[in-house]
Amino acid sequence: MDPKSIIDAIVLGVVEGVTEFIPVSSTAHLLLAGRLLGFTSAGPAFEVLIQLGAIIALLAVYAARLWQILTDLPRDPQTRRFAIGIVIAFLPSAILGVIFHRLITEVFFHSVTLISIALILGGLVLLALDRMTLRPRHTDIMQYPLGLAFGIGLFQCLSLVPGVSRSGATIAGALILGTDKRSAAEYSFFLAMPTMAGAFAYDLYKNIDTMSGSAAGLIAIGFVVAFLSALVVVRSFLAFVGRYGFAPFAYWRIAVGVAGLVAVLFFAADRQPTDVAASGGPRPVEPAVRAEAVEVGFQHRLEAGRLDAEAAERAPFPHGSL
Repeated sequence: MDPKSIIDAIVLGVVEGVTEFIPVSSTAHLLLAGRLLGFTSAGPAFEVLIQLGAIIALLAVYAARLWQILTDLPRDPQTRRFAIGIVIAFLPSAILGVIFHRLITEVFFHSVTLISIALILGGLVLLALDRMTLRPRHTDIMQYPLGLAFGIGLFQCLSLVPGVSRSGATIAGALILGTDKRSAAEYSFFLAMPTMAGAFAYDLYKNIDTMSGSAAGLIAIGFVVAFLSALVVVRSFLAFVGRYGFAPFAYWRIAVGVAGLVAVLFFAADRQPTDVAASGGPRPVEPAVRAEAVEVGFQHRLEAGRLDAEAAERAPFPHGSL
């Protein structure tokens, strides 16, 4: 592991831990920061696998609450309904994530334009919701109806597009469906546990054969840093939302999204030619770049054919050919 890769892994670990549970899209920030740093040393699975650190931080903060839920599960109908609701909310995005995994990781993850637009649109939605006068009907996550849980799960499917934000989609969906801000944010925490754990396990299964020893070391560094920074965020997020709402996150999303579009327009940030990354796998190219390469190759073949034909016309007939 070279020093630059270690520093990059630390920076990205902080980005993951700080942004995972706030509605700004940790995936978008990781992808944009990784592109800015030129970080490819740990392979394509780095962004997902370091999320384990954030997951464990969340479990550590909610350990007592989780233990209470587990002990109440066999004897308390309300607790059982809450647990069933979390499963119901988790399933839609889990199923679609498996079905569209290749499209998401090989196309969506490599489009700075898509990520930036999703950040801006999500920011505008959060800003609108923050300014609306909402009359919540549900303020206790333990009493959320199963239909509400399923609706929140459908909104979570939007987060399969990088830049939308899993927490942002679930919180916005919960608010639209009649919850208050604090309980919506808290429910997003509980829904994050199976969702992030499932994404981590699936991506580990898909990428374990391509991970080298140095990549595993960088992922471990990112994991530890993500754990420590996520601890701070999880402990303070609910109080911050209760005091300031979602407007600060909305403005941040819009600013980052605009910066991403500027990078695309002036620095060709969306162009990523196919090459072999340090992980050993090819990096996908954008459709427009791929089409341009095909066109150039076609023109080269036409030119080569024309030159061959002219050479054949100028060549003298060999003796005895007539």
